[in-house]
Amino acid sequence: MSYTGPDHDSPQARRTRRRPLTVALAALVPGALLGWGVYEAVDGGGADGADRTGSAAVSPAPDAAPDGGGDGKASGSARPGGGPLRGKVVVVDPGHNPGNFRHPAEIGRPVDIGTHRKECDTTGTSTDDGYAEARFTLDLAHRLRTLLERQGATVRLTHDEGRPEWGPCVDERARIGNTAHADAAISLHADGSAPGNRGFHVILPGSVHAGAADTRDIVGPSHDLGVSVADGYRRETGEPPSNYLGGGTGLVTRTDLGGLNLSTVPKVFIECGNMRDSKDAALLTSGAWRQRAARGISGGIVGFLRGS
Repeated sequence: MSYTGPDHDSPQARRTRRRPLTVALAALVPGALLGWGVYEAVDGGGADGADRTGSAAVSPAPDAAPDGGGDGKASGSARPGGGPLRGKVVVVDPGHNPGNFRHPAEIGRPVDIGTHRKECDTTGTSTDDGYAEARFTLDLAHRLRTLLERQGATVRLTHDEGRPEWGPCVDERARIGNTAHADAAISLHADGSAPGNRGFHVILPGSVHAGAADTRDIVGPSHDLGVSVADGYRRETGEPPSNYLGGGTGLVTRTDLGGLNLSTVPKVFIECGNMRDSKDAALLTSGAWRQRAARGISGGIVGFLRGS
């Protein structure tokens, strides 16, 4: 049986397909952000094709707040006002949702992404010791929101702290940016490729004109946004460009992602590192490093918006 997979997985990356936890098992671990669930690989070699089974235990990772303590949430962040991004709107999309594993039927429902139909969403990947991608992306989104608001931007997250309790679907994530008339949108992820594959890559929309998808007007500005984010991220974190995608550029163009295909505003995805590589995992699970990642992404967005 074949599946279409998550809205970010790289075609070359082999992913583990996990079975969703039951509600009964979830009840035994109240409050845990479990990294188990459904996710798979694409087009016969990665995110939407090849499957294998596995599981990961859950262990907490430090979540230092933007200024050094707490859990990284936006408490204490500056509200939009003055600053170089005053009047600008940024939509930040934390990849996946910590509650997705409780809703396998809902997230498995196919949605139209213009070129074809694809699963609504997936649970994402995790480190080998169970630090979930959905937890990573939400923490990073909080940090990024804080930094962008301090620059005067109005920031909207596609989901936050269990609201909604699953999803949104990939098509709705795109619509949120479109409805907000975002000046820039970014979807935050971490990859689940093989050990030894490491580094970041920024995914740019290719030119698509099919069904509900028409990216022709955003390809150029999205490329500029992606280059700026990649430069800022590499400079701030020291993370190398992917050694398994993008030919060392840290940039990959794709036409199979609903979050990009259905966007009408400049938008990119960033895979911040490979959660299944021990070197990258050590960084991704560090609160201090995630703060540097947020600064790098923020710097790239600010650079793009100030030049637009």
